[in-house]
Amino acid sequence: MKLTTLFTSLALAVAVTATAQAAPVKPTIVLVHGAFADSSSWNGVVKVLEHDGYTVVAAANPLRSLKGDAQSVTELLKTIPSPVVLVGHSYGGPVISEAAYGQANVKALVYVAAFAPDVGESAVALSGKYPGGTLGPTLAAPVPLAGGANDLYIQQDKFPSQFAADVPKADAKLMAATQRPVTDVALNEAATEPAWKTIPNWWVYGDADKNIPPQAMKFMAERAHAKETVVVKGASHVVMISNPKTVAQVIEKAAKGG
Repeated sequence: MKLTTLFTSLALAVAVTATAQAAPVKPTIVLVHGAFADSSSWNGVVKVLEHDGYTVVAAANPLRSLKGDAQSVTELLKTIPSPVVLVGHSYGGPVISEAAYGQANVKALVYVAAFAPDVGESAVALSGKYPGGTLGPTLAAPVPLAGGANDLYIQQDKFPSQFAADVPKADAKLMAATQRPVTDVALNEAATEPAWKTIPNWWVYGDADKNIPPQAMKFMAERAHAKETVVVKGASHVVMISNPKTVAQVIEKAAKGG
């Protein structure tokens, strides 16, 4: 090999290595579902994010207690070496607010039709802060649990119109049958460590949400000094199912820092 060719090859190798080292690492996206749902509620969003090159983890939220649920997410975060964008839907909002507190790898929070309670506030209290929420009358009879708590479900025949009005009826009926219950304890438990006060956050929700009044989410987003708030016209509480591309776009903006 000629000396000039060798030098050229070495220079090219150094340049490629430097470029690779300079390329920013894409954050891992951790998705946390809310009450009456499971991780599959993120399927549409996951497809978009993975297509765009992101590593995604849809965490299983126990829906038992705010502190315990948040701890389960925190333990997951500790196993992820890359930066993280932490995303919560509905009751998943309080969970990510607590879970991200003190976790250095969480670079952004995204609230998807979610609660973001301040210290001492609960999901139930925030849902009643403004008019428009109709979840209460659609709940089925509580299922008593050992220890005094109750599991809560939405009545299956009321689930489509209450929870997923902009999702095809057949899909909404399947969601009703496979819904996961949340305890009344979890929904009434007061927040203690709101990470949204120190971590940049983004918001997306529908203006036809019946579980959390849109006015309540507007209030919470403004209070949290959201970097951006996207309101999807006509979207229900499961905006991530009916509008996965829009939700994924907000998450990707958060991943890029704005």
